Amino acid sequence: MTRLGETIRAYKARDPAARSSLEIFLLYPGLHAVIYHRVAHWLYRRKLLFLARCVSQWSRHFTGIEIHPGATIGRRLVIDHGMGIVIGETTVIGDDVLLYQGVTLGGTGKDKGKRHPTLGNNVMVGCGAKILGPFTVGDNARVAANAVVLSEIPPDSTAVGVPARVVRVAGERVDYTSNVDQIHILDPVKIELTAVKEQLSLLEKAMEEMQK
Repeated sequence: MTRLGETIRAYKARDPAARSSLEIFLLYPGLHAVIYHRVAHWLYRRKLLFLARCVSQWSRHFTGIEIHPGATIGRRLVIDHGMGIVIGETTVIGDDVLLYQGVTLGGTGKDKGKRHPTLGNNVMVGCGAKILGPFTVGDNARVAANAVVLSEIPPDSTAVGVPARVVRVAGERVDYTSNVDQIHILDPVKIELTAVKEQLSLLEKAMEEMQK
């Protein structure tokens, strides 16, 4: 019950549409998916694989969110809307993670062992983003909407684009409880192009001064 209560409070903190704890408990499919997953994961760890998969498939049908019973999920996971989310078997999700609809935490190929991503604490993944492979997305990282992440993301960083590129966020922890903006994220290519334009402008001015 402690975990349920703190997860409901996390929803209230991050979702401005949430009006009451009762509404979240009864009507939020993301919360339902995590509750079902706790049951499925308990069965999975006790080698009751068929029963575990039955629970996860019922959850998928009921919520539109597919979480493999083998996935490891930390505390206070918030799934906003959630329709179309897929979380693979060897995925590890830390505490205080925020996922939007259409996110895929998937693998590549048919390799055995660890083949899905690990998300650190306080990570935000925007709607439609794909994180594919057995690497780590560091603590406090942000993945922009529709980004395709194919390699490791350092802590306190933002990943943007297809394939995703990384830009640092001032090396400081971001409070995602109050800041859940997944759209207005710095584009590192745009920043570099702006810097090049500024350098060209300075060179043009210098050449004009030399010609006078």
